[in-house]
Amino acid sequence: MPQLDFRSRRLFVDAALAEGQTVALERSQGNYLGNVLRLGAGDSVLVFNGRDGEWRASIEGRKRVDSLTILAQARPQDRLPDLAYVFAPLKHARLDYMVQKAVEMGASTLQPVLTRFTQVSRVNGERMRANVIEAAEQCGILSLAEVAEPVTLDRYLAAREAQRLLVFCDEATEVADPFRALQGERREAGIDVLVGPEGGFAEEERAILLRQERTLRLSLGPRILRADTAGVAALALVQAALGDWIGSGPDR
Repeated sequence: MPQLDFRSRRLFVDAALAEGQTVALERSQGNYLGNVLRLGAGDSVLVFNGRDGEWRASIEGRKRVDSLTILAQARPQDRLPDLAYVFAPLKHARLDYMVQKAVEMGASTLQPVLTRFTQVSRVNGERMRANVIEAAEQCGILSLAEVAEPVTLDRYLAAREAQRLLVFCDEATEVADPFRALQGERREAGIDVLVGPEGGFAEEERAILLRQERTLRLSLGPRILRADTAGVAALALVQAALGDWIGSGPDR
Protein backbone atom coordinates (compact mmCIF):
# COMPACT_ATOMS: atom_id res chain seq x y z
CA MET A 1 0.00 0.00 0.00
CA PRO A 2 1.47 3.42 -0.95
CA GLN A 3 2.34 5.87 1.82
CA LEU A 4 -0.59 8.20 2.41
CA ASP A 5 -0.48 11.74 3.78
CA PHE A 6 -3.14 11.73 6.50
CA ARG A 7 -2.14 15.13 7.88
CA SER A 8 -3.09 17.16 4.80
CA ARG A 9 -6.70 17.97 4.04
CA ARG A 10 -8.07 16.33 0.88
CA LEU A 11 -10.58 17.93 -1.44
CA PHE A 12 -12.46 16.61 -4.47
CA VAL A 13 -12.57 19.04 -7.39
CA ASP A 14 -14.45 18.50 -10.62
CA ALA A 15 -11.74 19.92 -12.88
CA ALA A 16 -8.75 18.71 -14.86
CA LEU A 17 -5.57 18.53 -12.78
CA ALA A 18 -2.09 19.25 -14.09
CA GLU A 19 0.98 21.14 -12.89
CA GLY A 20 0.44 24.90 -13.03
CA GLN A 21 -3.32 24.61 -13.49
CA THR A 22 -5.58 27.07 -11.65
CA VAL A 23 -8.78 25.55 -10.29
CA ALA A 24 -11.69 27.77 -9.25
CA LEU A 25 -13.38 26.62 -6.05
CA GLU A 26 -17.09 26.48 -5.38
CA ARG A 27 -18.20 28.94 -2.70
CA SER A 28 -18.92 26.08 -0.27
CA GLN A 29 -15.40 24.70 -0.78
CA GLY A 30 -13.82 28.11 -0.24
CA ASN A 31 -15.90 28.57 2.92
CA TYR A 32 -14.87 25.14 4.17
CA LEU A 33 -11.17 25.79 3.63
CA GLY A 34 -11.14 29.38 4.82
CA ASN A 35 -13.75 29.55 7.58
CA VAL A 36 -14.01 25.99 8.86
CA LEU A 37 -10.41 24.82 8.54
CA ARG A 38 -8.95 28.34 8.94
CA LEU A 39 -6.62 27.90 5.98
CA GLY A 40 -5.51 30.85 3.86
CA ALA A 41 -3.42 31.89 0.88
CA GLY A 42 -0.20 29.91 0.68
CA ASP A 43 -1.44 26.92 2.67
CA SER A 44 -1.58 23.62 0.83
CA VAL A 45 -4.11 20.82 0.42
CA LEU A 46 -4.33 17.59 -1.56
CA VAL A 47 -6.86 17.47 -4.39
CA PHE A 48 -8.20 14.74 -6.67
CA ASN A 49 -10.86 14.42 -9.35
CA GLY A 50 -11.17 10.65 -9.77
CA ARG A 51 -9.27 10.75 -13.09
CA ASP A 52 -5.86 12.44 -12.81
CA GLY A 53 -4.48 11.14 -9.52
CA GLU A 54 -3.81 13.15 -6.37
CA TRP A 55 -2.06 16.55 -6.47
CA ARG A 56 -0.57 19.00 -4.01
CA ALA A 57 -2.21 22.41 -4.43
CA SER A 58 -1.66 25.89 -3.00
CA ILE A 59 -4.63 27.90 -1.72
CA GLU A 60 -5.15 31.28 -3.43
CA GLY A 61 -7.32 34.30 -2.67
CA ARG A 62 -6.96 37.73 -1.09
CA LYS A 63 -10.15 38.47 0.84
CA ARG A 64 -11.43 34.92 0.73
CA VAL A 65 -10.27 31.53 -0.49
CA ASP A 66 -11.44 31.23 -4.10
CA SER A 67 -9.00 29.05 -6.08
CA LEU A 68 -6.15 26.58 -6.03
CA THR A 69 -2.87 26.42 -7.94
CA ILE A 70 -1.86 22.85 -8.76
CA LEU A 71 1.76 22.23 -7.81
CA ALA A 72 2.87 18.61 -8.19
CA GLN A 73 1.39 15.14 -8.33
CA ALA A 74 1.43 13.24 -5.04
CA ARG A 75 0.03 9.90 -6.29
CA PRO A 76 -0.88 8.55 -9.74
CA GLN A 77 -4.42 7.53 -10.56
CA ASP A 78 -5.42 4.00 -9.56
CA ARG A 79 -8.33 1.75 -10.50
CA LEU A 80 -10.98 0.22 -8.30
CA PRO A 81 -11.64 -3.53 -8.38
CA ASP A 82 -14.57 -4.56 -10.58
CA LEU A 83 -16.84 -4.93 -7.58
CA ALA A 84 -20.46 -3.77 -7.67
CA TYR A 85 -22.53 -3.37 -4.52
CA VAL A 86 -26.17 -4.06 -5.39
CA PHE A 87 -28.66 -3.25 -2.64
CA ALA A 88 -32.24 -2.49 -1.72
CA PRO A 89 -32.30 1.20 -0.68
CA LEU A 90 -32.65 2.16 2.96
CA LYS A 91 -33.86 5.30 4.68
CA HIS A 92 -31.74 8.45 5.02
CA ALA A 93 -28.99 8.06 7.64
CA ARG A 94 -28.68 4.31 7.18
CA LEU A 95 -28.37 4.72 3.41
CA ASP A 96 -25.68 7.38 3.98
CA TYR A 97 -23.79 4.95 6.21
CA MET A 98 -24.13 2.08 3.75
CA VAL A 99 -22.86 4.14 0.82
CA GLN A 100 -19.87 5.44 2.77
CA LYS A 101 -18.89 1.96 3.97
CA ALA A 102 -19.27 0.42 0.51
CA VAL A 103 -16.89 3.08 -0.84
CA GLU A 104 -14.41 2.42 1.97
CA MET A 105 -14.59 -1.32 1.16
CA GLY A 106 -13.60 -0.69 -2.46
CA ALA A 107 -16.89 -0.93 -4.38
CA SER A 108 -16.63 0.57 -7.87
CA THR A 109 -20.38 0.69 -8.55
CA LEU A 110 -23.36 1.32 -6.28
CA GLN A 111 -26.54 -0.08 -7.80
CA PRO A 112 -29.86 0.40 -5.97
CA VAL A 113 -32.46 -2.26 -6.85
CA LEU A 114 -36.15 -2.23 -6.01
CA THR A 115 -37.52 -5.51 -4.69
CA ARG A 116 -40.96 -6.58 -3.51
CA PHE A 117 -40.20 -5.73 0.13
CA THR A 118 -37.99 -2.67 -0.43
CA GLN A 119 -39.02 0.00 2.07
CA VAL A 120 -37.79 3.00 0.05
CA SER A 121 -38.87 3.51 -3.57
CA ARG A 122 -37.18 6.89 -4.22
CA VAL A 123 -33.44 7.36 -4.01
CA ASN A 124 -31.59 10.68 -3.87
CA GLY A 125 -28.72 10.08 -6.29
CA GLU A 126 -27.08 13.44 -5.57
CA ARG A 127 -26.99 12.68 -1.86
CA MET A 128 -25.49 9.27 -2.58
CA ARG A 129 -22.80 10.85 -4.76
CA ALA A 130 -22.05 13.42 -2.03
CA ASN A 131 -21.49 10.54 0.38
CA VAL A 132 -19.22 8.80 -2.13
CA ILE A 133 -17.10 11.96 -2.40
CA GLU A 134 -17.00 12.50 1.38
CA ALA A 135 -15.84 8.93 2.00
CA ALA A 136 -13.19 9.24 -0.71
CA GLU A 137 -11.92 12.53 0.71
CA GLN A 138 -11.63 11.14 4.22
CA CYS A 139 -10.08 7.78 3.35
CA GLY A 140 -7.43 8.63 0.76
CA ILE A 141 -9.42 7.08 -2.10
CA LEU A 142 -8.58 8.32 -5.60
CA SER A 143 -11.24 6.66 -7.79
CA LEU A 144 -14.91 7.47 -7.27
CA ALA A 145 -17.54 4.76 -7.25
CA GLU A 146 -20.24 5.13 -9.88
CA VAL A 147 -23.74 5.80 -8.55
CA ALA A 148 -26.24 4.03 -10.82
CA GLU A 149 -29.93 4.86 -11.20
CA PRO A 150 -32.35 2.63 -9.26
CA VAL A 151 -33.92 -0.22 -11.25
CA THR A 152 -36.21 -3.08 -10.41
CA LEU A 153 -34.56 -6.37 -9.55
CA ASP A 154 -35.95 -7.92 -12.76
CA ARG A 155 -34.44 -5.18 -14.94
CA TYR A 156 -31.11 -5.39 -13.16
CA LEU A 157 -30.87 -9.16 -13.65
CA ALA A 158 -31.89 -8.90 -17.31
CA ALA A 159 -29.20 -6.31 -18.06
CA ARG A 160 -26.21 -7.65 -16.08
CA GLU A 161 -23.41 -9.59 -17.77
CA ALA A 162 -23.97 -13.32 -17.28
CA GLN A 163 -20.28 -14.16 -16.74
CA ARG A 164 -20.04 -11.95 -13.66
CA LEU A 165 -20.26 -13.69 -10.30
CA LEU A 166 -23.44 -12.82 -8.41
CA VAL A 167 -22.91 -13.17 -4.65
CA PHE A 168 -26.44 -13.45 -3.34
CA CYS A 169 -26.67 -12.94 0.43
CA ASP A 170 -29.69 -14.86 1.66
CA GLU A 171 -30.68 -15.37 5.29
CA ALA A 172 -32.89 -18.28 4.22
CA THR A 173 -30.02 -20.47 3.08
CA GLU A 174 -28.17 -22.99 5.24
CA VAL A 175 -25.44 -21.54 7.47
CA ALA A 176 -22.08 -22.75 6.16
CA ASP A 177 -18.55 -21.42 5.64
CA PRO A 178 -19.00 -18.43 3.28
CA PHE A 179 -15.27 -17.73 3.02
CA ARG A 180 -14.52 -21.24 1.78
CA ALA A 181 -17.40 -21.03 -0.70
CA LEU A 182 -16.01 -17.80 -2.13
CA GLN A 183 -12.51 -19.22 -2.43
CA GLY A 184 -13.84 -21.87 -4.78
CA GLU A 185 -15.00 -19.26 -7.32
CA ARG A 186 -13.09 -17.96 -10.34
CA ARG A 187 -11.80 -14.39 -10.23
CA GLU A 188 -11.38 -13.46 -13.88
CA ALA A 189 -14.75 -11.67 -14.17
CA GLY A 190 -16.34 -8.93 -12.12
CA ILE A 191 -18.32 -9.52 -8.94
CA ASP A 192 -21.78 -8.27 -7.95
CA VAL A 193 -22.64 -8.43 -4.24
CA LEU A 194 -26.40 -8.38 -3.71
CA VAL A 195 -27.97 -7.55 -0.34
CA GLY A 196 -31.74 -7.43 -0.12
CA PRO A 197 -34.19 -5.41 1.98
CA GLU A 198 -34.83 -5.84 5.68
CA GLY A 199 -37.93 -7.88 4.82
CA GLY A 200 -35.85 -10.32 2.82
CA PHE A 201 -36.44 -11.56 -0.72
CA ALA A 202 -39.80 -12.84 -1.90
CA GLU A 203 -39.85 -16.51 -2.91
CA GLU A 204 -40.32 -15.66 -6.58
CA GLU A 205 -37.31 -13.30 -6.42
CA ARG A 206 -35.21 -15.96 -4.76
CA ALA A 207 -36.16 -18.44 -7.50
CA ILE A 208 -35.14 -15.98 -10.25
CA LEU A 209 -31.83 -15.28 -8.53
CA LEU A 210 -31.00 -18.95 -8.24
CA ARG A 211 -31.56 -19.39 -11.99
CA GLN A 212 -28.80 -16.91 -12.84
CA GLU A 213 -25.81 -18.41 -14.65
CA ARG A 214 -23.17 -17.71 -11.99
CA THR A 215 -24.82 -17.33 -8.59
CA LEU A 216 -23.27 -18.03 -5.21
CA ARG A 217 -25.89 -18.10 -2.46
CA LEU A 218 -24.35 -17.22 0.89
CA SER A 219 -25.40 -17.10 4.50
CA LEU A 220 -23.73 -14.41 6.59
CA GLY A 221 -23.88 -16.43 9.77
CA PRO A 222 -26.35 -17.63 12.41
CA ARG A 223 -27.56 -14.12 13.32
CA ILE A 224 -29.93 -11.95 11.30
CA LEU A 225 -28.07 -8.79 10.30
CA ARG A 226 -29.53 -5.42 9.46
CA ALA A 227 -29.16 -4.62 5.78
CA ASP A 228 -26.40 -2.04 6.25
CA THR A 229 -24.44 -4.42 8.50
CA ALA A 230 -24.95 -7.27 6.02
CA GLY A 231 -23.47 -5.11 3.26
CA VAL A 232 -20.26 -4.45 5.19
CA ALA A 233 -19.95 -8.13 6.17
CA ALA A 234 -20.51 -9.35 2.61
CA LEU A 235 -18.06 -6.90 1.05
CA ALA A 236 -15.43 -7.80 3.64
CA LEU A 237 -15.83 -11.49 2.83
CA VAL A 238 -15.55 -10.90 -0.92
CA GLN A 239 -12.53 -8.62 -0.61
CA ALA A 240 -10.77 -11.11 1.68
CA ALA A 241 -11.46 -14.11 -0.57
CA LEU A 242 -11.47 -12.71 -4.11
CA GLY A 243 -10.71 -8.99 -4.09
CA ASP A 244 -7.81 -6.59 -3.89
CA TRP A 245 -7.07 -7.35 -0.23
CA ILE A 246 -5.09 -10.32 -1.52
CA GLY A 247 -3.30 -8.26 -4.18
CA SER A 248 -4.97 -9.79 -7.22
CA GLY A 249 -8.48 -8.48 -7.51
CA PRO A 250 -10.91 -9.55 -10.24
CA ASP A 251 -9.84 -6.79 -12.65
CA ARG A 252 -6.08 -7.30 -12.38
